[in-house]
Amino acid sequence: MARPRLSEGTRKRLLEASTHAFLRQGYHGTGLKDLLDSVEIPKGSFYNYYPSKEALAVATIEHTQRCTAESLTAALENAPNPVTGLRAFFQAQAAEFERTRFEGGCLLANLAGELDESEACRVALFTAFLHWRDGVRDAIADAQRLGLIRADEDAAELADMLIEAWEGAVIRMKVERSVEPLHKCLRRLLDGYFRP
Repeated sequence: MARPRLSEGTRKRLLEASTHAFLRQGYHGTGLKDLLDSVEIPKGSFYNYYPSKEALAVATIEHTQRCTAESLTAALENAPNPVTGLRAFFQAQAAEFERTRFEGGCLLANLAGELDESEACRVALFTAFLHWRDGVRDAIADAQRLGLIRADEDAAELADMLIEAWEGAVIRMKVERSVEPLHKCLRRLLDGYFRP
């Protein structure tokens, strides 16, 4: 029996819809039927792309990781130095949170709190956070070589500190409905503790 032809456009629509739905409603709060209805894909066709909702969640996490990596790369390439690039990357996230009126927050962190029973999702989340951390680490290491960030701390440790502080600030942002905790996080680290 011939395999059905799969459309990359349909796959992209599924990933965009699942990203939006998981961010706004959570994984467990998102019904597969409603998700598929929103992109006008029959349930039978969905299973040609993903064998389960869990597999879609893994693909959504991987999609989010790729988008984060692209955004970080673009911010760094368009900046005069790595510190300015890191600031631009995180400020763009803050602007997006504000634009969406603080709905959702960080998809990776949200799913990490919700999908601890799924080993496939845990591995995908671990990998996504690691890729994000490594991109930030590399930018910090470049900034250390330029004398823009303190060199007495390991770049990976500083990257972990920045991302973990940022994720905590995202929680505060959601509670306070303000991006000020995000700006404080960047000021305290990029303009404070990280300085040489």
